[in-house]
Amino acid sequence: MIRIVSAVLLSLCLCAPPAFGAEKRLVAVSDAVWPPMEFLDDTGRVIGFSTDYLKAVAREAGLIVSVKNMAWKDLFEALEAKKADIVASSVTDTPSRRRMLGLSAPYYEARQAVLMPLGAKATRLEDLAGRKVGGQIGATGLVETLPDSGVKVDARAYDDTALAVEALAAGDVDAVICDEPLARYYAAKSGEFAGRFTVALVTGKAERYCFAVRKGDIALLEKLNNGIKAVKAKGLDKAIAAKWMGN
Repeated sequence: MIRIVSAVLLSLCLCAPPAFGAEKRLVAVSDAVWPPMEFLDDTGRVIGFSTDYLKAVAREAGLIVSVKNMAWKDLFEALEAKKADIVASSVTDTPSRRRMLGLSAPYYEARQAVLMPLGAKATRLEDLAGRKVGGQIGATGLVETLPDSGVKVDARAYDDTALAVEALAAGDVDAVICDEPLARYYAAKSGEFAGRFTVALVTGKAERYCFAVRKGDIALLEKLNNGIKAVKAKGLDKAIAAKWMGN
């Protein structure tokens, strides 16, 4: 997912990485409102695909990592201030981010999807013209996918995707645009949303999720990349995907 990153990232390029060893506990931060990628369990613990993937990478790389929940707008400030070592929050690989951050090899590829009430139909973005479409503030769907498509919609921005989905359930919007894993999570969700939604369409353009570190933190970035390579080679990524997304 591409979410707007504040200008504080510009100063990350000037931050020298701290020395560290395998014995140091690294802090990863995540905006845990994106199930099944990263979200909170009933005890407030960060769980999900990205979290399990990072822990598997850490084990393979000989790193010790703890994951903390933090609002998206604060993640990169924490990284800059050295209050965090890794951002593990479905950070999309873009040229601008590569200029300002150290981005790992990709660990997941996603597309944008449109969630609609069961029975509603849309086979292309043009079918949303004139409709009320919800999404998270600063997320890919509202800031890139729809504007780039040229389709004119009545865009409604919410603080997080969950609120947009609640608006969809209430009939306040006609559709929600978000990352495909989130759309499929809500389409398959039990409880109050059971059987109410369908993934109407998935866009063709893919985006790649990476872990982010401070620019110039070469040693940590290399360890993460080696860990990602090992996770894929051993098939651990498939087991993690099956756990959180099914087969």
